[in-house]
Amino acid sequence: MHLPSSSAFGKDFLWGVAVAAAQNEGAWNIDGRGSSIWDVFARRQGKIKGGAKPTENCDFYHRYKDDLMLVKALGFNVFRFSFSWSRIFPEGTGKVNKEGVAFYHRMIDECLQLGLTPFATLYHWDLPQALQKEGGWASVHMQKWFARYATFCAEEFGDKVKHWIILNEPMGFTSLGYMLGKHAPGKTGLEHFFPAIHNAVIAQAEGGRIVRKHVPKAIIGTSFSCSEVMPYSNKREDVEAAKRLDILLNRLFIEPTLGRNYPNEDFPLIDKLHLKTKAWRYTERMQFDFDFIGLQNYFSVTVKHNALIPYIQASEVTAKTRKVPHTSLGWEINPDSFYRLLKRYWNYGGVKSIIVSENGACFKDTLKNGSVHDQERIDYFKQYLAAVYKAKQEGVKINGYLAWTLMDNFEWSEGFNARFGLIHVDFNTQLRTIKDSGYWWRDFLL
Repeated sequence: MHLPSSSAFGKDFLWGVAVAAAQNEGAWNIDGRGSSIWDVFARRQGKIKGGAKPTENCDFYHRYKDDLMLVKALGFNVFRFSFSWSRIFPEGTGKVNKEGVAFYHRMIDECLQLGLTPFATLYHWDLPQALQKEGGWASVHMQKWFARYATFCAEEFGDKVKHWIILNEPMGFTSLGYMLGKHAPGKTGLEHFFPAIHNAVIAQAEGGRIVRKHVPKAIIGTSFSCSEVMPYSNKREDVEAAKRLDILLNRLFIEPTLGRNYPNEDFPLIDKLHLKTKAWRYTERMQFDFDFIGLQNYFSVTVKHNALIPYIQASEVTAKTRKVPHTSLGWEINPDSFYRLLKRYWNYGGVKSIIVSENGACFKDTLKNGSVHDQERIDYFKQYLAAVYKAKQEGVKINGYLAWTLMDNFEWSEGFNARFGLIHVDFNTQLRTIKDSGYWWRDFLL
């Protein structure tokens, strides 16, 4: 696939970078902010690699002006960020923290002054710990809490922010946080997973309705993680295993959003979800006509049948095992797979447009003599942008691409070891160093 110049994507194409409050802001216990589930989870021994804690991170809270200047200097026209729920509502609901609200106004104003379009994400995984004590995303009260939070943000910031993403990767935070226990809040079991899924499906639709009501001329989306799932062989059991995992990774949230209810397949896990949630009663509440769907792709997955794995009965055959290109986290590099996913989601019907709301790669970057030579990351972006261009040329309405991420940050359970940034961060001194990939983006865009 050939990558043309950035202008070939169209004059209105959105080029941006994405960050997240819990990963970048730091300032975890100042100016009235309450604790989030990640603040608490990171204090549990052995949960985060290297014992990392999201206390200071990149200190974006204090350094946002300089960091936004870097966004502008690299040629981007969009800055995607997320609101920290616990910075606005320290207890999750009730009293508003005026200092937290003032910070977001200052940061958004700085974006506008620099000519950057602010893209706001309502929820990027950092639930207030006060709400988790009441059950979090598995609670029957979740809809009420989220509606209050979404309404406040829409009313407070809607005159300045017109681009909104409701939830970031709901399959990610429900499966890793409420089923497998690998992410905050560390819950396991179907009794947490099923209600968390259902609450997230309804919340993303209800959040869309709230923003539509309170923000004139809003452009509203929500973001889904997506990974093409391929069978290791043509054996029937491997093909069926891939279909089951595909339901979870790629269909579980988009199909209710489009009014199709949960995927109704011969799959015991989905059957249980239907029974537990009585989903047929909620089809209308789960549906919303989004202006765009945000797609976020980091890897494809190859699986084979494994009867020892409950319900899914599938296990991954890793990229390292198959000796195919991969990142330092072992995630397969496969731009052709990304191209097929873009086509697949567009062909659902009912999707008005697509924005690649996150895409990027982690490599073992080394700062040497004041430089970071990350040619692997440059090659990655070239391949994946070429895939976007190819899909766009074939009729897929893709309106933007947001790179993950502006700078190295707190990468969830990987701590500070996994570096995705276009800018290197020394977490001891907070020194920023633009990597070669950052300069490549500048040359590509300017």
